[in-house]
Amino acid sequence: MSGVVDLAAVKAAGEAKVKAEQARAEAARQGGAVAVSPASLVIDVDEAGFESEVLQRSAEVPVVLDFWAEWCQPCKQLSPLLERLAQEYNGRFVLAKVDVDANQMLMQQFGIQGIPAVFAVVAGQALPLFQGAAPEQQIRQTLDQLIQVAEERFGLTGVAVDPEAGAAPEGAAAQEPPAGPYDALLEAAVQALDAGDFAGAVQAYRNVLSDDPANTEAKLGLAQAQLLGRVGGLDPQRVRQEAAEKPADVTAQLAAADLDLVGGHVEDAFGRLVETVRRTAGDDRDAARVRLLELFEVIGPDDPRVSSARSALARVLF
Repeated sequence: MSGVVDLAAVKAAGEAKVKAEQARAEAARQGGAVAVSPASLVIDVDEAGFESEVLQRSAEVPVVLDFWAEWCQPCKQLSPLLERLAQEYNGRFVLAKVDVDANQMLMQQFGIQGIPAVFAVVAGQALPLFQGAAPEQQIRQTLDQLIQVAEERFGLTGVAVDPEAGAAPEGAAAQEPPAGPYDALLEAAVQALDAGDFAGAVQAYRNVLSDDPANTEAKLGLAQAQLLGRVGGLDPQRVRQEAAEKPADVTAQLAAADLDLVGGHVEDAFGRLVETVRRTAGDDRDAARVRLLELFEVIGPDDPRVSSARSALARVLF
């Protein structure tokens, strides 16, 4: 079973994110900041590029949507303020500007009745922020709350860093990073996974996360260990039969999705949970959404199947 969902593959999928976080941590220790291109923080978005520029990007960092129009006088006051704050926050969110005159479909999808209107998209989920002009202090508080929600509820701790930012000069020798403070715990977790001790692996990863909640390797490993622990005692035939007979039973669908993923049927698992989110409400819908986000962690944010499923999730949520 553990050979189907391989920890090495999980770690590889999160490698880029790990390196980015290490770069930010190193810059913080040195009193500096990660290099972020101003042009990457404020972008113009249309309907054609919404999925790639907003939905996919929201898997790493909150995307704030500024719905505006040339004829809107309040927009001319709010938009420059949002642009300035995007630069000041230095990559903690991306500002995406949407001209409603040219993108009527997006305006309708978000249910906007008047502009300026400001939304956020976090991990593919749309969140209304405020409508109309607002004082700068209120906007700052809203952005701070958004970033906190993105970190605590969705696990997004990334910064909008350019792909080329921080690249080593051509011909420069690669340096082996120093051993991290949690290497021994992470190695113990890997050994527990290999031995089939999923409870031990879960505890080891949690020990890391208790001190370092943003540790990407521990988050990915924890998601995998929890998944393997959940499916360990399941009867696959019975689970699939119950899921087929009870499409409205969220517990049955969650168990079947876990089995789908462990069996390598990633798209089936994601599709099952997206459909469950679509047909449910309240606590059931939230349980399916949270499980889907957990399975995203197992596969890794850079996998195109995760990006596609995030887009599908966004479409059924709003």
